[in-house]
Amino acid sequence: MSTPIYLDYAAATPLDERVFAVMQPYLAEKFYNPSAAYTAAREVRRDLDTARHELAVCIGGKRDEVILTAGATESVNLAFRGLLEPGDHVVIGATEHDAVRGIAGEYDVTFAASDNKGTITPSAVLTAISDKTKLVSITAADSELGTIQPLVKIAAVIADVRRDRVKRGVKTPLYFHSDASQAAGVIDLHVARLGVDLLTLNAAKCYGPKQVGLLWVASHLSLKPLIPGGGQERGLRSGTENVAGAVGFARALQIAIRNRHTDSEQIRGLRDTLQKALTTALPELVVNGSQKKRLPGHLNVSVDGLDAERVVFRLDSQGVQVATGAACAANKGTRSNVLIAIGASDSMADGSLRFSLGRQTTAVDIEQASTLIVEAIRHEASL
Repeated sequence: MSTPIYLDYAAATPLDERVFAVMQPYLAEKFYNPSAAYTAAREVRRDLDTARHELAVCIGGKRDEVILTAGATESVNLAFRGLLEPGDHVVIGATEHDAVRGIAGEYDVTFAASDNKGTITPSAVLTAISDKTKLVSITAADSELGTIQPLVKIAAVIADVRRDRVKRGVKTPLYFHSDASQAAGVIDLHVARLGVDLLTLNAAKCYGPKQVGLLWVASHLSLKPLIPGGGQERGLRSGTENVAGAVGFARALQIAIRNRHTDSEQIRGLRDTLQKALTTALPELVVNGSQKKRLPGHLNVSVDGLDAERVVFRLDSQGVQVATGAACAANKGTRSNVLIAIGASDSMADGSLRFSLGRQTTAVDIEQASTLIVEAIRHEASL
């Protein structure tokens, strides 16, 4: 197989050619520091402001509410460290990405339980909240199962808690953050409709450049700086701005939102074809997570007792690129927190594979990959 079949779009998406085209001028002739005073630099500053405005429009926010960062992990860290003090209580979903779990672990953290489909229900969030809770962070859609979380309903519960606190004289504020990196350009992320106070996005998950992200911060919030220095990004994370990255991110998100329905329909159809091929050939295979409320490109499966890592290596040697779970966790050789959270046994978690499809996935890819995947699982599981 000359060209690998890539089925790991949840880990990283390829840079869209249209995105690369708009970035190129800022990597060459428009290299100027946007903080400089001369005309060429001021023009670059205007382009940066335009990109920030375009990003804000994509999520229904205002330009000055968008903080540009070096990816989703930094955005999440800024949200937590910008709002919280040591010892503050936070609630996060049991299926959160390591970017959220890592920073949340520095505070007093309670995990809102997941059901067996990977859904963090509003009642689970309410149970986890106490009068000391200052921040709730629930992903829009998790990276392993692709389960889409009921953020609007969770936001309604949080609003009820706020009103109750006012009535009872509890002065601790309560904020709602979501890491929506996996969901960008796939579901509606209009911040007012979601009811969030802070939103994290990652360009690398929507066919934009890596090491580029944003944190949308509602205008009524005030954060502590994450990176002091020259005062860029409202003084929250100083340093010369990545203009090429911002311009590319804006274009990538615009394209993703514009093509959301057609892309999703095509990708979902291919995903369902792959799922049918695998479940038909392998009756013992279990599909993990919700099959109704999940991202269109995600398919997470398990075979009890399978050594999934061996399957990944075998498929890689045959030109098919897949994952055992979230790329960050898999690279460390750790068991999936997400699968454990939904009640999977250790052997089912260890026998899990994640396939994630994207724009460049074709019907021929799925036909060829499904045959090789079935053969690899049968070989490694001795079925």
